[in-house]
Amino acid sequence: MKSFRKELWFEISTRRGFSNITTHVENCLHESGIREGMLLCNAMHITASVFINDDESGLHRDYERWLEQLAPHEPLNLYHHNNTGEDNGDAHLKRMVMGREVVVAVTDGELDFGPWEQIFYGEFDGRRKKRVLVKIIGE
Repeated sequence: MKSFRKELWFEISTRRGFSNITTHVENCLHESGIREGMLLCNAMHITASVFINDDESGLHRDYERWLEQLAPHEPLNLYHHNNTGEDNGDAHLKRMVMGREVVVAVTDGELDFGPWEQIFYGEFDGRRKKRVLVKIIGE
């Protein structure tokens, strides 16, 4: 069995945002040479997320509105975590909702997606570079 590991770096210029990283992940798969197996893609920062969904701009605006209703950024004193001097208590909760990682089957050298599925990086405390790990195992 082969194993491939690569770190991707992303920087969202705003506090929150979503970026389609499917092409980056597909490039990793092609670089690996693995034709059959499993691919793990995970955010390596506690205030960021990797998830699968549809690449539709209205849906992305819905994520933003929904997440802000669930865990509003302000007032900052809403979160005990912010007593440490941070201002990102909401970002930790948003990450829990959106998830840490995705696992995708690799079939015949391609990501084995359902209709409309794409991989996204979600940022909830941005304005700095953060890593995403791609780990692929298989033959």
